[in-house]
Amino acid sequence: MKNFFTFLLIIFSAAVILPQSHRESNVYLTSLHKRINKILSDPFFTSSQIAIDVIDLKTKRTLYHKNEKVLFRPASNLKILTSAAGLLFLGPDYEFTTKLYHTGQIKNSTLFGDLYIVGGFDPIFSVDDLDTLLIGLEQTGIKKITGNIYADVSAKDSLFWGSGWMWDDDPSSDAPYLSALNINENVVKVIYSPTQVGFPIKVTLIPKSNYYTFNNDAVTSISDSPKVKLDRNWLARKNNITLSGNLSYSAEPDTDEINIYDPTKYFLNLFKQKLSENHITFTGLEDTLTLPAGANLIGLYKHSYADILNPLNKESDNLDAEMTLYALAEKYYGKPATAINGIKMIDSLITLAGFDPSDYRIVDGSGVSHYNLISAELILGVLKYLYYEKPQLFKQFYDSLPIAGSDGTLDNRMTDTPAQNNLRAKTGTISGVSCLSGYIKARNGQDIAFSVMVQNYVTKAKVARVFIDEICDLLARYK
Repeated sequence: MKNFFTFLLIIFSAAVILPQSHRESNVYLTSLHKRINKILSDPFFTSSQIAIDVIDLKTKRTLYHKNEKVLFRPASNLKILTSAAGLLFLGPDYEFTTKLYHTGQIKNSTLFGDLYIVGGFDPIFSVDDLDTLLIGLEQTGIKKITGNIYADVSAKDSLFWGSGWMWDDDPSSDAPYLSALNINENVVKVIYSPTQVGFPIKVTLIPKSNYYTFNNDAVTSISDSPKVKLDRNWLARKNNITLSGNLSYSAEPDTDEINIYDPTKYFLNLFKQKLSENHITFTGLEDTLTLPAGANLIGLYKHSYADILNPLNKESDNLDAEMTLYALAEKYYGKPATAINGIKMIDSLITLAGFDPSDYRIVDGSGVSHYNLISAELILGVLKYLYYEKPQLFKQFYDSLPIAGSDGTLDNRMTDTPAQNNLRAKTGTISGVSCLSGYIKARNGQDIAFSVMVQNYVTKAKVARVFIDEICDLLARYK
């Protein structure tokens, strides 16, 4: 009995001398649990699902977790894995390179041969970048081309969309057609504004090209019903674009984008257009063909992976993510690059983070596919791996994430809360899915990593986002 009372005395003494900071921490943690649980008691979660995993990065203490091992569709939260794999296995200095070659001979300013443009997966190559390629062409003195212009897209397989992409996502700019040779994000940008009531609205197209046709049926009106709609004859895979509907006379100028079918030919068309603008005569064919041995390099244009990382995460650009995946495949497995081989490098990241790739299903780089299945625990694991194991790469990754209430896909979220200009996280939205994962500083200044995934709802995504933002607000207030 004496030993029993001695044991009780030791336990009581330990409780008494427990540091006040630790006791307060337990109080705050209990409060955090109660408040998150109250959010999750909303009827919204009767039919929908949520997964949460949160950790204090300084103490490595789990602050909250629920369904963290359950597989969810990640939507664009998958870009966390893709962009991290790009940083790790490509490196910030990796170069996406577009090259221009010629065959044959140049005599008296005439090229008796062909031009070849070789694609290197650059997702942010633009019409303006064509001017740099043409500088090299002009330096050769070429003013006339007797042969043809070919696009070499052999670096990539022939699949123009990711596995499981929805057929009716076409013609959204969020579902760009994929090629080793991309230009202007493989979309047409349409800028429009009202004119006088009863007259067609004013439209500016970027870039201008005869590769597509455009019909403006949209009218300036008193009201904006039906609203302006941008469409393309996507069922027939034609690039016939139509703008229809009404735009209120008091409306502000607006911008929309639509994808273009066959970006390789789109590139060739815009290149041919640049030749004409620079008074270089060309009357041959435009087609695809692999670069022959012995061709002469004329010029090239490069973008580094560091250039691509910010739009990939901040703007959640799907083309950037998919081209990162193909670049990984080409670097480590050769040509033609395939999504399957690129995913092998994401699997390598998963292994380094301490998980088994066979426990998950990943089929693309952007998260557009509903086939993808990963967990909040895995996303948090990758966030932790970068934070603890790769501090130099972590800073670049951290800086690429959208900032709450400030920029990217979070520019209008969590304003006037402790999360504004504090939280940095990747969004993710597809039908019935809304996710947010990243980092936030607690009230005591300590770094928190978190992943919140919501799925299987039929309301608008903004309903799910309200709950996610409330959870992030609690994390920002945590001591």
